[in-house]
Amino acid sequence: MQESMKRILIIEDDPHIAEGIALNLTLEEYEVKVSGNGIHGLQEWKQWCPHLIVLDLMLPDINGMEVLKNIRLEDERLPILILSAKGDSSDKIAGFVDGVDDYMTKPFNLEEFLLRIKRLLTREQWQHEQEEEASLTSHSTEPPPYRFGTNTIDFTTGLAQCRSGTIQLTEQEIKLLKLFIVNKGKPLSRSRLLEIGWGYSKGTSTRTVDNYIVRLRRYFEEDAKNPRYFKSRRSLGYIFDHE
Repeated sequence: MQESMKRILIIEDDPHIAEGIALNLTLEEYEVKVSGNGIHGLQEWKQWCPHLIVLDLMLPDINGMEVLKNIRLEDERLPILILSAKGDSSDKIAGFVDGVDDYMTKPFNLEEFLLRIKRLLTREQWQHEQEEEASLTSHSTEPPPYRFGTNTIDFTTGLAQCRSGTIQLTEQEIKLLKLFIVNKGKPLSRSRLLEIGWGYSKGTSTRTVDNYIVRLRRYFEEDAKNPRYFKSRRSLGYIFDHE
């Protein structure tokens, strides 16, 4: 396999569509993998590190929009092209708001699809080269720490300054915190937290979310039994908020 070949992950539950796309992308000399559902797709994204993802919205477990949100919590630059039968303006707007790079509706023109793939990968390569060049000539600009109350979170290093001192946050704690911050002031149900934060399918029964909330309260609350920032909302789930 050529080292320069770009890796493309297709997350599509229709085997005929997926096989057709995979064949044509392979003929264009891309390296291709196919995932038939969102959970497996997220696993492949983590393990295989594709250069681009082709994403269907109507998937059998977690839908494509939740897959998109999950990826964007950790990677804001990976090119993602939605390929969906949902062609309403509201669906397209929702996709672009949540960070998709391009959106095509089914049925689609193959030549146009391949050109859009090439354009996205060319842009991704150009951005990568620009970043490498900038890193050689100047110091990179890191995002500022996030502060609430007396707490400070540095997402670059994964370190948090809180009442317990300095804490090295785990990858999953960082992901959950980002999810809460992005949705500041909005209630998030346990099922939604599981879908986006862990890639669990709907209907999964687990205390995982509650255990992580206990941990975050222990880190960041003055009084974990009377939380100020990570609050419970009966029948709604949890809400993160601060002035």
